Amino acid sequence: MTEQSQGPALDNLLTESRTFPPSDEFAAAANAGPDLYAAADADREAFWATQAERLHWDTKWDRVLDWSDAPFAKWFVGGKLNVAYNCVDRHVESGHGDQVAIHWEGEPGDTRTITYSDLLAEVSKTANALTELGLQTGDRVAIYMPMVPEAIFSMLACARLGLTHSVVFGGFSAEALRSRIEDAAAKLVITTDGQYRRGKPAPLKPAVDEAVAQTPTIEHVLVVKRTDTEVAWTEGRDIWWNDLVDKQSDQHTPEAFDSEHPLYILYTSGTTGKPKGILHTSGGYLTQASYTHFNVFDLKPDSDVYWCTADIGWVTGHSYIVYGPLSNRVTQVVYEGTPNTPHEGRHWEIVQKYKVSIYYTAPTLIRTFMKWGKDIPAKYDLSSLRVLGSVGEPINPEAWIWYRENVGANRTPIVDTWWQTETGSIMISPLPGVTATKPGSAQKALPGISAKVVDDQGKEVPHGGGGYLVLDQPWPGMLRGIWGDNERYRDTYWSRFAEQGFYFAGDGAKYDNDGDIWLLGRVDDVMNVSGHRISTTEVESALVSHPTVAEAAVVGATDPTTGQGIVAFVILRGDAVDGGEDAVKALRDHVAKEIGPIAKPRQVMVVPELPKTRSGKIMRRLLRDVAENRSIGDVTTLADSTVMDLISQGLNKGSSED
Repeated sequence: MTEQSQGPALDNLLTESRTFPPSDEFAAAANAGPDLYAAADADREAFWATQAERLHWDTKWDRVLDWSDAPFAKWFVGGKLNVAYNCVDRHVESGHGDQVAIHWEGEPGDTRTITYSDLLAEVSKTANALTELGLQTGDRVAIYMPMVPEAIFSMLACARLGLTHSVVFGGFSAEALRSRIEDAAAKLVITTDGQYRRGKPAPLKPAVDEAVAQTPTIEHVLVVKRTDTEVAWTEGRDIWWNDLVDKQSDQHTPEAFDSEHPLYILYTSGTTGKPKGILHTSGGYLTQASYTHFNVFDLKPDSDVYWCTADIGWVTGHSYIVYGPLSNRVTQVVYEGTPNTPHEGRHWEIVQKYKVSIYYTAPTLIRTFMKWGKDIPAKYDLSSLRVLGSVGEPINPEAWIWYRENVGANRTPIVDTWWQTETGSIMISPLPGVTATKPGSAQKALPGISAKVVDDQGKEVPHGGGGYLVLDQPWPGMLRGIWGDNERYRDTYWSRFAEQGFYFAGDGAKYDNDGDIWLLGRVDDVMNVSGHRISTTEVESALVSHPTVAEAAVVGATDPTTGQGIVAFVILRGDAVDGGEDAVKALRDHVAKEIGPIAKPRQVMVVPELPKTRSGKIMRRLLRDVAENRSIGDVTTLADSTVMDLISQGLNKGSSED
């Protein structure tokens, strides 16, 4: 197993066992205390039943867990609920209609304040509009939008009607959107004319037009006016949001659906290059999203202002902007744009403006803030902050300490959370009122969750040892399969430790001497770029689709800002006369077009050969050594041991990076 090092600072901090316990005042008022662990340990199913009772159920379940058809779980069997009702209606009915649900901040500076009563009206109107379009329970809807309120209205309207939504990140290409629409057989796409990025309007609908030209299942495209840019229009198919939704009644009666009714599909990269449609259902997912949000962030719904900086195109946006927070009656900030538009203090300006008290972001962004300098957050009043969170990838200890000192004023607990698209909700994290936190460690599984670090034989490693991170008990928010491909679900997540019945997360981890968990990064060939999982195979496929490329290999190399950067090694076709900077730029741009800008290689190296074993397998380990400027490891298994010399000689030919 290859471990991703976090540098000497990690070892130093492990040696020092540096910890930051919560203040007595914070611990005394915390939502979660040590008793939560005790309750989960005493009776796991009863514990989860208690968490489920935090929600409104139209019909209570007969059985907490059915694991008889493992690895396909059923949670809260026989129970019925409506996810949107739990996130909106019940708060209005309990007298909180005037509470702000969303402080929306557009990148250009426009704002909207949306109360729970407003949210109920907008979601009801959207649900009525989707019904008018002929959509029925079980149909799939693709949502391809920036961070505008209508994106949240759309997700909740789908949940309200029992439609299964598939949100596609607005930075993905037309081809990525097309493949996801096709796989889910979606009937509707909801999008915008454009989006604001770095102070300028950027088109969005043209990508939809290109995608749906090849997806016959799409019947309508519903378009929100965001940038007022001119767009192509297909009469009968394309509909303006304001023409359809605004005329609808703001009254709608939700229907209760089975606990296992499909809520959403969210596509994530796979090692085969074909995106995997991760399926999440309703009751168990909402139970865990709500429970974790309430306890990990110590939410006080009557006083806190919460801000998760993710995009709804990723699972963090699903679980910790939409479903978890709104089920807990949150008041939250939703921001459309980039963190340095129009200046590098934009996030701290927003924290100051809305008196944000809980802030949840990614290590990539924290490292970017570090690069910009501590004098920027120092200009703003951040005294309202009381809980900080980290998500998306392991956070290095240096960034953790900087975050605590310069954003949290050396007093604010940091919850470093580990989870995945597949897990649905946070699995490993400190509890801020209980845990003495350690810089760089997610520490321990939450109450009700069971995680272990094991060796190749599936045996738990001792304290101080490293291995594979596995989950050895089912959990309510777990994926219910890969859309349309149950065999791939078994093979991808359950085959490595099939004998033990463990879910293998794909990550390496280690225990420190206290038994706390430290994540070490991916152990397969899926790269983690700014918290986004991108398959090496997917990028390689994009590269070889270019007419000048004969063969390609891609690796993730450690990057101080994004966690990993994509480095590509390509062999050009014999008739490709130009291997210089123009050719390399064309390849980088080609990948961005095929997959999306997030997958654009940091560096492309034109090489004469690739290192392969005698069986023809590319040895990415050696390419990773090259990409990270390390000495080349053992080459005895190579079919041609001289190939690394050839690669070294060819590095100066057509190597380009930003």
